[in-house]
Amino acid sequence: MSFGKAWILVALGLASGGSTCRGQSISGDPPKDGTPAVDVNLAEVDTSSLTPREKKEWSSYVSSLLAPCADTPVPIAQCVREKRACGKCLPAAKMILKGVRDGATREMVEQSFHNRFDADRIKDVRLEDSPSRGPSGAPVVVVEFADFECPHCQMTAPLLDKLVESHKDSVRFVYKFMPLQGHTHAEPAARAAIAAGMQGKLWEMHHKLFVSAEHLDQSDLEGYARELGLDVVKFRADMQSQAATDRLAADRKLADELKVAGTPTIYINGRLYERVQSFEEWVDLELQMMGVKASEPASAADAGKPLLPDAGKK
Repeated sequence: MSFGKAWILVALGLASGGSTCRGQSISGDPPKDGTPAVDVNLAEVDTSSLTPREKKEWSSYVSSLLAPCADTPVPIAQCVREKRACGKCLPAAKMILKGVRDGATREMVEQSFHNRFDADRIKDVRLEDSPSRGPSGAPVVVVEFADFECPHCQMTAPLLDKLVESHKDSVRFVYKFMPLQGHTHAEPAARAAIAAGMQGKLWEMHHKLFVSAEHLDQSDLEGYARELGLDVVKFRADMQSQAATDRLAADRKLADELKVAGTPTIYINGRLYERVQSFEEWVDLELQMMGVKASEPASAADAGKPLLPDAGKK
């Protein structure tokens, strides 16, 4: 499946609802806080793509929301216009612009703004000995709670692979096992990945499980093990081992502590990833605010991709 088609399916999943994944409509919602509807113009922010209505919405947001720096108690627009020392103001104004352009409601815009910039929204997402890819000292750590039988996780997997590939020096990806109760094959699949990891082939099994998600019976899992050249007898035993049970229990405990409600749930440097930005945009902004050079988008078409769907329920 092509990258573009995967994003289209993700968008469809957002609207489809159902027992596994819940959807949420996106529609414009003019601010109702009494802020004067005066257009704001900032030389550093290109608002030419906005309609007149969207321009007034964006103007209201950047005029009413305070700069995301504790020592800069002025609206975002003033912070940018006066070139205050808060380096998060301009990224915030641009992120809000994208939310407005994509039709996000006021609640979504404000929630995402606070989640993205407020210091108290950073969670302690312990990495422990979870499987990971990328340099251990990477400035950006992406942690995913996922379920191999979750359709949204299946569509998200290649997008995360692409992110890791395009940020080889700056992103570490950590996988947390979160098999959902409603998915009968989810726990055996998770155990299969853990067992494969005990023979040094976790990521190879991770890939096979996501691309073969409709075939996760025990015979299928053992077939994948053979394809990967694993010792199948050991693989079968490791699936049922105490070590595999402990790994699942540790990830479930952390998910409970973080109040993770479904899959995929993703944290980037401790912040809950939301749909206002694509993975690439979120990570590049993170690097920018840390003073690290951001990567270039893989293509112009990838910039501003559709947004990740709501997670599957626990």
